[in-house]
Amino acid sequence: MKLKHSKELALRRRLRIRGKVAGVADRPRLSVRFSQLHIHAQVIDDRAGRTVAATSSQAKDLRDQKIKPNLAGAKVMGERLAAIAQKAGVAAVVFDRGGRRYHGCVKAFADAARAGGLKF
Repeated sequence: MKLKHSKELALRRRLRIRGKVAGVADRPRLSVRFSQLHIHAQVIDDRAGRTVAATSSQAKDLRDQKIKPNLAGAKVMGERLAAIAQKAGVAAVVFDRGGRRYHGCVKAFADAARAGGLKF
């Protein structure tokens, strides 16, 4: 499969999921992104168009931990985002896996966020 074709398929998956998942004030959208080197996660209120809580493996206090986009890193970031979201007053979210399959790192992140206190 050519790279252009696989990127097009990934974009179509991401857009299909975003058509079904939307965040509102009482249940914002939890979006997670795994790049080759980092993990980025946000809690987004789509109606207001603002980010309620966010974290990244590039955050100043996490740079020395060298968190990688693997299972261990996903667990750390899931717990961290749950703590930040609860400080912002968010208890329940809608999970947006960003076009990735719900297994491996995505599942580890979601389980850690649930263990941290988020409901979805």
